[in-house]
Amino acid sequence: MSADRQDPIAAIATAPGRGGVGIVRISSPADLAPLALALCGRALPAREACYVPFRDGAGQPIDHGLALRFPAPHSYTGEHVLELQGHGGPVVLQLLLARCLEAAAQADVAGGRPLLPRLRLARPGEFTERAFLNDKLDLAQAEAVADLIDASTEAAARSAGRSLSGAFSQEIAGLRDALIHLRMLVEATLDFPEEEIDFLQQADAQGQLDRLRARLEAVRQRARQGALLREGITVVIAGQPNAGKSSLLNALAGAELAIVTPIAGTTRDKVTQTIQIEGVPLHVVDTAGLRDSEDEVERIGIARAWDEIARADAVLFLHDLTRRGEAGYEAGDAAIARTMQERLPSRELPVLHVWNKQDAADGAAPEAGIALSARTGDGLEALRRQLLEIAGWQSAPEGLYLARERHLQALRQVDEHLQEADRRLSHGNAALDLLAEELRLAQNALNAITGEFGADELLGVIFSRFCIGK
Repeated sequence: MSADRQDPIAAIATAPGRGGVGIVRISSPADLAPLALALCGRALPAREACYVPFRDGAGQPIDHGLALRFPAPHSYTGEHVLELQGHGGPVVLQLLLARCLEAAAQADVAGGRPLLPRLRLARPGEFTERAFLNDKLDLAQAEAVADLIDASTEAAARSAGRSLSGAFSQEIAGLRDALIHLRMLVEATLDFPEEEIDFLQQADAQGQLDRLRARLEAVRQRARQGALLREGITVVIAGQPNAGKSSLLNALAGAELAIVTPIAGTTRDKVTQTIQIEGVPLHVVDTAGLRDSEDEVERIGIARAWDEIARADAVLFLHDLTRRGEAGYEAGDAAIARTMQERLPSRELPVLHVWNKQDAADGAAPEAGIALSARTGDGLEALRRQLLEIAGWQSAPEGLYLARERHLQALRQVDEHLQEADRRLSHGNAALDLLAEELRLAQNALNAITGEFGADELLGVIFSRFCIGK
C-alpha cells in the first residue's frame, strides 16, 4: 500500500449546494478520539449520535449538529471514522472542513505532537477505495456505490442496491468455486498420470464444464440486462423537416421540450431528453431536419444531426404519412437512406421506420415500420415496445443486478476460455496441460470482476470517477 493511503483524509460528503443537512467525514488509520475532543469539546462514545457544538480554534461554535465516531474496523472504510453532521450551507461546511484540518495540525497538550499528522483532503472516491482495500467491499460492490448514486431510474437504483449488497459478487463467487473444483480435477490428473483411475471421467468433468458454461450464460444474460439499466441506449430521431420529429420527442417525453411549428427548419440544434421504459433509460435526441439548405445556421444543425446519427445506438427514421406518394418527398427520404448507408458502411445500425401523422393521413401506412400519431398518441405504445426490443431488453427476473461494460468484457473472456477448454477436454489426456491453462485464465478473468487481484491503474480509474467524500 502506498504511503499516501496511510494518510488520514477528510472531505465534505454531501453534494455541493445548500441543503438541510451537510456532512464532513474523516477517515484515519489512527484513533480519532483526540480530534473529536478538540472539535466537539467532549469525548464521543463509539457509535452513538451526540448533539454537540462544532467549535472553532477559539472555542466558539461554528455550528451545532450530530457527531458520530466509528472505531476501526467497524466503519465504512474499515478505519477510524468521524462524521460531523451539521447544517448544509456551503460556507458552514467549508468552515467546518477547514477547522478539521486546522485542529489536526495543532499540538496535543501531553506530547506536543499534532493531534492527527498528515490529515489531507480526500481524492474522489478515496473513502470507498479504502473500504475496498480494507476488505469491506469487493470491487464490484465498490462500483455499485457509484452506480447507486448515479442511478437515473428506480429499476437502476434497486439493481445497484442488490449489487452493493453482494448479489452480483455472490454469483461470481459461485462460478469461481465451480471453476476451482474443475481445475482441481484437471491438476490431479496431471500430477498423478500413472494412476489407473481417470479422475476426469470418474468425476464427470465434461458434465461439470457444461453446467459451468450454462451457469455462466445465465449470469451474462442478467449482466447484459443490468448494463442496459445503467447505461441505456441513445436513440436519434431523424428525417426530413416537418415530419414531426420534435412532436414525437415531446410525445415520448410527455412534456413540451422542443419547439413545434409548421415552419420547416424550426429545429436548428439537437434536443436531448432521457426517458425510461420499464426502467430502461433511453436518451432520445431530436435533430434538425435533413435536407439541402442555403441557410448557414441550418446547415450547421444538419451537420450535427449526422454526427448524432453516427454515434447513435438506434435511429428512428421518421416519415410524414400525409406526404406519402409525393415524388419530391419520397426522393428526399431515399436520399437520406442512401447517405446513411454511405456514411455508416461498417455499422449495423438499427434503423426503425416510423410513419407519423396517421390521424391526418388518407392512405394506409406501409407494412414495414410503425404507424403512429405523435399528436394523439396512437401507436406510441407499439413504438415503446419496439425500442425495448432494439435495446435488447427482456422482461427481467427478480434479483437483477447492475453491471458495467468492464464486467461484460470480463465475462466474455471467461466464456471464450471455457469454450477453448471444452475443445481441449474433447482431445483427452493429450491436451490436459492446455485445458488447465484455459481454466486458469478463466478464473483470472472472474477474479478481475471482484478485484481479488488487479492493477493499481484499474483501481485509479474506477475510484477517480466517484464524487468527493465518497
